[in-house]
Amino acid sequence: MFTRIAQQSLHSQLTWSPAVAILGPRQIGKTTLARALLESQPNAVYLDLESPQDRAQLGEGPLFLQAHADRLVILDEVQNAPELFSVLRGEIDRIRRPGRFVLLGSASFELLRQSQSLAGRLSLIDMFPLLVDEVGTDLQTIQNLWLRGGFPPSFTSVNDQVSWAWREAFIRHLLNTDLPALGLNVDATSLSRFWRMLAHIHGQLFNATAIANSLDVSAPTVTRWLDLMTGALLVRRLEPFHANLGKRLVKSHKVYVRDSGLLHSLLGLTSVADLQGHPSAGASWEGFVIDHIAAHLPSGARMSFYRTAAGAELDVVVEAGQHIIGFEIKFSVAPKVSKGFWQSLKDVRPQQTYIVAPVQQRWPFAEGVEVITVGDIAGVLVLAERTPWFVCRHRRQPHRAQHTCNDQGLRDIVSG
Repeated sequence: MFTRIAQQSLHSQLTWSPAVAILGPRQIGKTTLARALLESQPNAVYLDLESPQDRAQLGEGPLFLQAHADRLVILDEVQNAPELFSVLRGEIDRIRRPGRFVLLGSASFELLRQSQSLAGRLSLIDMFPLLVDEVGTDLQTIQNLWLRGGFPPSFTSVNDQVSWAWREAFIRHLLNTDLPALGLNVDATSLSRFWRMLAHIHGQLFNATAIANSLDVSAPTVTRWLDLMTGALLVRRLEPFHANLGKRLVKSHKVYVRDSGLLHSLLGLTSVADLQGHPSAGASWEGFVIDHIAAHLPSGARMSFYRTAAGAELDVVVEAGQHIIGFEIKFSVAPKVSKGFWQSLKDVRPQQTYIVAPVQQRWPFAEGVEVITVGDIAGVLVLAERTPWFVCRHRRQPHRAQHTCNDQGLRDIVSG
């Protein structure tokens, strides 16, 4: 069993929050995490809300929850019982004690229209596919993780063929069962075509009208499908960076399939050789890296991309307060950047900029820019979260030294 990053977050949040929700697609490892928690708290109660027997045991909710008020109650697949949220709200208000409930869900609460029911009573943990931090940072392991994706049954398969077969079956189940249960009332064939179209525009700007014309449906219908697949935690929308820069900024969002293994199945890529020779290899690597950035975002940080009509572009911009970090993602062991990259740094003015590439070790690329591995992402984001930065009102420039700011910019008192 892998030690998941979410495990530490779960134990921490249970010390102060009455309820903790772990959200992620099916088979991502939520139940395994919950069962590990059961081993550490043998008095805890676990109910699977897909099981008729467990649903019957829960009954209408209040009496069961009140009878177990002194124990941790773990409720799996809560998206199958949305009526339970109002009951949980009342029970938490009755006895507001940390660590009362753990909820496991395969869809966002916004999709279930329950985001307000437990406002102020619930903390959320996003459960990501397996990360290199969890499985190993050597190049062979990273390559396997990238090809097969981070769903544990896929990654741990005995070979690539078995991994492929598991993902194909998983996609069929999602299309025929899980997504319709979440309100996506579309025939599986149309939904499959839509998802495969998303795979082909992975990492590109989303144009609802173009996709709608291809599928012979309306643009609002396509947008609704995207909303539901995003809420089902299968697709990521990356919003454009917004700032008053006096530039003509791109306003459309980008879309990414939220697991590299699922993406490769949708594209028909069965092996590393297929992947490395495919036109989508660069976009696939970009999505793989973005999953790792999203998994390690500092609390309250915002992730976006920067692109202007003039061609300036930066793949990822992380904003944590006034601290800005830039990421450029390159599928090359000898990465090169364009003029648009350098212009984006002038426009966005990040304190730190990294080029994430499939390399074995990090190295300085240029002043203020460093090439790093995907395994370095967690470290640079944690370091950024802990580093105090002073931001001059005229230009952003990081200093670890004591300094002042005047009309000419930033002037060090003690050089750093």
